[in-house]
Amino acid sequence: MSEFVSHRRKILGLVGLGAAMPLMAACGSSPAQAKSFPIKRTEAQWRKKLTREEFRILREAGTERAFSSPLDKEKRKGTFVCAGCGNKLYSSAAKYDSRTGWPSFWKALPGAVGTSTDYKIGYPRTEVHCADCGGHLGHIFGDGPKPTGKRHCINGVAMDFVPA
Repeated sequence: MSEFVSHRRKILGLVGLGAAMPLMAACGSSPAQAKSFPIKRTEAQWRKKLTREEFRILREAGTERAFSSPLDKEKRKGTFVCAGCGNKLYSSAAKYDSRTGWPSFWKALPGAVGTSTDYKIGYPRTEVHCADCGGHLGHIFGDGPKPTGKRHCINGVAMDFVPA
């Protein structure tokens, strides 16, 4: 048995699989990136299509600075679409001001997004990603308004706005 496997078994035995999961999940890319999506591109194709910041957010599960996106203050009627593939994600009718500094929505359009669990900051959070290309959008929290009680906290860089 290799020294690495032996060491890994000791760690898992001592701390338990649940405690080790945050460490193991933080080592890789977004959990959504491991899944298969209808829109597929190589890393080089994504880099060519997206700006540096869009690539960092959508493909590397980054987070933009709070209050930096003009979409946080967008009030017009329309649709928010994925900046990576154009998939319709959120209606302006579901947008609200969460005062967090990121565009926030209480629900996504039907079938527009998927979720996975990430442990990047040491505890589980619900990551939200585009259902068509797998691009990281942000996270979903349980402190939103009625009727869902959910806050889809979305990076503005990950979306484009299409006015009605």
